[in-house]
Amino acid sequence: MFAAEFEPAQTTTRRRSPRAPVSLDAGLGRGGLDRTLCKVVDVSIHGCRLQTYTAMKKGSTIWLTLPRIGQIAADVRWADDFVAGCQFQTPLTDKQFADLLQTEV
Repeated sequence: MFAAEFEPAQTTTRRRSPRAPVSLDAGLGRGGLDRTLCKVVDVSIHGCRLQTYTAMKKGSTIWLTLPRIGQIAADVRWADDFVAGCQFQTPLTDKQFADLLQTEV
């Protein structure tokens, strides 16, 4: 007969805040000149996941134009072909986050 102590695995999440699934058209570019379009497929106050039409590069900084918010700087944390995860350089406020979710309606 064997005996062993059992300790359940603790799950931790890497995310600082939950993400909400969305489908928002956005632009990439600086100074209001959106050079290319993209789609925001999920968003949190700290970042978002994008589907793009051009390949993104991990470690680059982008200017993302979000509906109801305008331009926001974000760092590409990971990229896989035409999908990328970005972290906003300045987190969204609760109101900005709510406004983005309201855009979905």
